[in-house]
Amino acid sequence: MADIIKLLPDHVANQIAAGEVVQRPASVVKELLENAIDAGAASIKLIIKEGGKVLIQVIDDGIGMTPTDARMGFERHATSKIQKAEDLFSLNTKGFRGEALASIAAIAHVELQTRPEQDEMATHLRIEGSEIKFQEVCVAPKGTSMSVKNLFFNIPARRNFLKSNQVELRHITDEFHRVALAHPGIAFNFYNNGSELFNLPKANQRQRIVHIFGSKTNEKLVPVNEETQVVKIAGFIIKPEFAKKSRGEQFFFVNNRFIKSPYLHHAVLAAFEGLIKSDAYPGYFLYLDVDPASIDINIHPTKTEVKFDDEHTLYAILRSTIKHSLGQFNVVPALDFEQDQNLETPYDYKDKNAVQPNVTVDRAFNPFQEVGQKSPAGRSYKKQNTEGWENLYVGLESKVGQNDDFSSVRFESESNTGSFFEGHQEDLESIATTFQLRRKYIVTTIKSGMVVIDQSRAHQRVLYEQFLKNITVNQAISQQLLFPLQLSFSNADIAILKEIKESLTSIGFVFSNIDKEEVRITGVPPLISESEVGMVLDQLISDFQMQITEDSFSQTDVLAKTLAKTLSVKTGEVLNNASQLALVNDLFACKESRWSPFNKPVYVTITESDIDKKFI
Repeated sequence: MADIIKLLPDHVANQIAAGEVVQRPASVVKELLENAIDAGAASIKLIIKEGGKVLIQVIDDGIGMTPTDARMGFERHATSKIQKAEDLFSLNTKGFRGEALASIAAIAHVELQTRPEQDEMATHLRIEGSEIKFQEVCVAPKGTSMSVKNLFFNIPARRNFLKSNQVELRHITDEFHRVALAHPGIAFNFYNNGSELFNLPKANQRQRIVHIFGSKTNEKLVPVNEETQVVKIAGFIIKPEFAKKSRGEQFFFVNNRFIKSPYLHHAVLAAFEGLIKSDAYPGYFLYLDVDPASIDINIHPTKTEVKFDDEHTLYAILRSTIKHSLGQFNVVPALDFEQDQNLETPYDYKDKNAVQPNVTVDRAFNPFQEVGQKSPAGRSYKKQNTEGWENLYVGLESKVGQNDDFSSVRFESESNTGSFFEGHQEDLESIATTFQLRRKYIVTTIKSGMVVIDQSRAHQRVLYEQFLKNITVNQAISQQLLFPLQLSFSNADIAILKEIKESLTSIGFVFSNIDKEEVRITGVPPLISESEVGMVLDQLISDFQMQITEDSFSQTDVLAKTLAKTLSVKTGEVLNNASQLALVNDLFACKESRWSPFNKPVYVTITESDIDKKFI
């Protein structure tokens, strides 16, 4: 039998490794930024074109590379970060696997310019698909400039897998945030298609958070600081009243490395228990310093998963630290049953006894007395004789009947009987057959039995089709505000609002200005009150971050679904008979009344035979 197992060529092995290391342009951005940080850079520039599909360039002022190191850096498992296996348990650098550059060079056009400080000339290297095209000397400043062009040029299936430029830019921005937050001592610049998105100077942790997420973030932050033998915790948490329904502002850093840990996230949720709603997520920027020997980073090529030696102790310390910070900065009201009650009393009244207040009554007060007439001073109250009071009403009916002006007067005690519902007897009968069950369902009768309708899902379907019609037909009605509404958002949220501005305008929103951190609104749709605008926009941004919207139809669908879900009648709201009937009629006038916009059943039908079977 002939041998069938063969060693794969290096370029094939590199393409296989690239499937794990390089998932999208954001993966390349992460690897290049981390290499620049490991090189000791004090200033890093990131340049993106067309969502990273055309160009990803990272320029740093680090130590640079010699001509030999420049060639060796693109070989598999070639790294300067570790020398032996024991070094994996004392990592102080971002990279250590030696796979990133080789994987990137296997599926893109890579151009490198690098110069160490002691050398006079720089090295210029170009690689296409793991094949070195040329290497020569050039003139360049100290540091390294790495350009990655035409990502996945030799793997069409992977290139077709990439999403729209806006979606890929959003992922790149997320990676940029993670790296920039972990290293506030490094200056960062981010350019997209020639325009500057971020200019982050060297700063401390709080300033870096404010520079990225906007100046309004400063008032939301609560400091966290704790140092134990197991872990040192620093950073900030966001006040409970600013909790969102999305996971946007949640960052864990272990030894200045961004990680994802559902276990530690649960510890934060446990600390916020009772302070936020069940469907809300608290925001946090937590920096954990632990012994490198107590964690294992070498689990996945992305290095975002970490294993701890003692997770249970870390969980308890993190939860108690956050609770302590919430109480220390008076975010949580505290009850101290051992506190001296005298401390709650002003010092001037501490030794005084309580005095019973005096109540004075003016018995001469007459509410029917005309203004200007004063009762005689010192006049005592005298009980009037009430005999013959029934004579006051004698002839009242005849007097009212003689005056034509008062012929239509109705007293409050009279019952509204007569012709108020004349001509509406059919509506009255239909209203009588519609009632609300447990503030959640609307029950109405039909010829074959009855229908039980989920009021929230039914209203979602009605609003969803209304918003879709307004967006597609462009016949929106806007309610102008007396005073413009100003809302603050982060730069990433502003970018999403600019992306969907046209769709928002088509349903009735009127924007007078969308600046870097502020949105000015002068008109809103009639279905949205002024107090709900901030909540609606926050939910819209959250949904657009969580869902992929590649074309205008997807944007329109997500927009209509979000508005319908946010503005619909919720479970627990009481509806009068007229509202119940209107909702039922609007539901069955929809094109698709059986299912909600989220593909959940809206109503169930119970026939008379189904009821009869229960009595057999």
